[in-house]
Amino acid sequence: MRSSTGPTSAPAHSVKELLAQRGPVLTRVTAQASRQNFWNCWLSTHLPPEIRAGISGVTERDGTLVIFAETAAWSARLRYALIELEREIRATNPAVTAIDVRVLPRT
Repeated sequence: MRSSTGPTSAPAHSVKELLAQRGPVLTRVTAQASRQNFWNCWLSTHLPPEIRAGISGVTERDGTLVIFAETAAWSARLRYALIELEREIRATNPAVTAIDVRVLPRT
């Protein structure tokens, strides 16, 4: 005879149920990926190719467009190039209130 005093396993859930529970998280991740793709494409068309080559990533966080450069030297060049584009960036997305350039080497 078995005793049921031990730990019991949680009931199995369908994939549909699990995804429904994670909906808001997946929506945020999808939206963030979409914004990153948009800004990558936008910067590719508005920056010279030699400067674009130094960008290692782009993200938009709480109204700040954060652009990552591979090195400090690329960061400086990118900052100067973005001064020229700042008005266009803000016109493209008025929610962007700040532009930040940071160093993030590619891995």
